[in-house]
Amino acid sequence: MKIVRPHAKRLRAAVAMFAAALGSFALLAALLSVILGLDSRVEFGARTGDASRITAILNPLRVVEAAARPAANSIFAKDKGKFRIVVNGQQAGTEEFEIAPSGDNWVAHGTSEVQSPQGPTHVHGTLELRADGTPLHYEWTTQGAKKAGATIVFNGNTASVELRLDGMRPFSQTFTFGSARVAVLDNNLYHQYDVLARLYDWNQKGAQSFSVLVPQEMTPGTVTVESLGKQEVAGQKLEQLHVKTEDLEIELFLDGPHLRRVVSPSANAEIIRE
Repeated sequence: MKIVRPHAKRLRAAVAMFAAALGSFALLAALLSVILGLDSRVEFGARTGDASRITAILNPLRVVEAAARPAANSIFAKDKGKFRIVVNGQQAGTEEFEIAPSGDNWVAHGTSEVQSPQGPTHVHGTLELRADGTPLHYEWTTQGAKKAGATIVFNGNTASVELRLDGMRPFSQTFTFGSARVAVLDNNLYHQYDVLARLYDWNQKGAQSFSVLVPQEMTPGTVTVESLGKQEVAGQKLEQLHVKTEDLEIELFLDGPHLRRVVSPSANAEIIRE
């Protein structure tokens, strides 16, 4: 038999009344957490620093708004679209992409489907950058006749690569560049030329050089970019950037911050925004 002393009875009764008084508030908080996707745990006896947690519960829209707000002084602008990849006058594939803020950083993501004699190949690439264009992290995968992928972590002027190929052990390599602002220009992910155009200093103009990495080929190098002013293309006045590497020359055509067309004369290829 359990013996309960009188003062213990009163204490339990007081606790029960207090719990009942708080019950409706706790239930409301729990319901709000389900509806709004917030943490349902509410701490009472909050310390001074807990005010932010209470604000998060009472004003969730402000928290979401802050998370989505682009970083100040960013060289980027939000963009989303689709490209047609045309080679020798025939459509050879498509790419869908999005460039958007993520907290204080930016993420450029693209997915391409490219046709080949062996069948379609799907390429995915996600690049995280600082607001000034410095890369932080890059992930790519390809799925087609063969599967492959890699993760690249940028730290200052170095890039650490882990390459994964089907049926083989992961391979690691580190590249060192002359600057931390490295342009990532991967195969069949043409939205990354939009990122390159943001790295270009439009106020300074002239020829400007950047370190570059082609991840799928594990190839570092240098790219030179130069503004050729406004040109009329398909009835539109667009800004033209001439892009040159050791191996090829490419023309970029932009409408403000939006890449509209990529032309590679040597490959007889055009990437046209829909």
